[in-house]
Amino acid sequence: MSLEITLSGARFLRPDGWDDAPLPLAGGQFVDAPAGRAIDLSGFDVLPGIIDVHGDGFERHMAPRRGALRERDAGMVAVAAELAANGITTAVLAQFWSWEGGLRGPEFAREVFDSVRLMQDSVPIDLRLQMRLETHMLDDLDAAEALIAEHGIRYVVFNDHLPHARLAEGRKPPRLTGQALKSKRNPEDYFKFLLDLHARGPEVGPAMDALTSRLAAQGVTMGSHDDHSAEDRALWRARGAQVSEFPETLEAAQAAREAGDFIVLGAPNVVRGASHAGNVSAQDLIGAGLCDALASDYHYPSPARAAWRCVELGLLDEADAWHLVSAGPAQLLGLQDRGRLAPGCRADLVVMEPQTRRIVATLAGGRVAWMSGDVAQRFV
Repeated sequence: MSLEITLSGARFLRPDGWDDAPLPLAGGQFVDAPAGRAIDLSGFDVLPGIIDVHGDGFERHMAPRRGALRERDAGMVAVAAELAANGITTAVLAQFWSWEGGLRGPEFAREVFDSVRLMQDSVPIDLRLQMRLETHMLDDLDAAEALIAEHGIRYVVFNDHLPHARLAEGRKPPRLTGQALKSKRNPEDYFKFLLDLHARGPEVGPAMDALTSRLAAQGVTMGSHDDHSAEDRALWRARGAQVSEFPETLEAAQAAREAGDFIVLGAPNVVRGASHAGNVSAQDLIGAGLCDALASDYHYPSPARAAWRCVELGLLDEADAWHLVSAGPAQLLGLQDRGRLAPGCRADLVVMEPQTRRIVATLAGGRVAWMSGDVAQRFV
């Protein structure tokens, strides 16, 4: 059951900036008139809940020890708890559909999708799905498309992680043996498998044209991952993929901006100050106005930390920085009912200590998702 309360005394980050007007919520939404009992949050800040458009940090809960233990029900509950502890009230779980196997293979994807369907109504966090589809999985495209329809997946992103340069030269990629074992193949069979995927390159374009056309007709949001050039972005934009996830270069990001595409950057990149893969710095792109949303990628604490890092570096003011983890992602996903502390919006919020910027409470849809420390006394 959602709370019926009126929060007061705090600083509230509303669409126009900070103010101290009370914030009432009832029926899972923010409302105009005072509601229920008053709760004094003096000394705290209240901000919109974080919307994470791309995160795969759930893997450690679903498969705590690779190949040895799989957790479905308990794993997804643990995922929701970690999300809430980090202020994430809407989470898009980014799951691979890849030839790489293991946690990136179709078998594990089905487990994740089934787990979300099973558990999403029993946790306060709004859990959503993204399929990260490897473009060369041509023999599995029909199965992937069927799964997209079965689970109502509304966000599909296209990747190509094949080491084409080495395969074109007939050379084995690094770490081949480990990858082969992960995909349950012996190394020689795995190498042949990769060579066969690479050889089917001419078939990929027509297959992607057809698939993206069908998905676009269904209103599925689509994106491309790791755009390297303006040509990459133009190709996927022509297919209806209007999201550029984690562009690797300034050129690709500028091309996305000039065309009006959405740009998603990795929050860990902002926190680190650089890409771990040596790509363009997310800080530099944000400073150039080339970011619409920050995503957790592999680390759920990073969106909140990255927003404040942008403020510390003087890249953005507090309202614009938090926009990258709230209203910006909501716009990308077409969710007009969240990302803002405004009447009629879903009652998603975080309570934060202003000195430490530690999240001490999270409400999702007006329900308590996380609460810790002294702030609990204010509610209880």
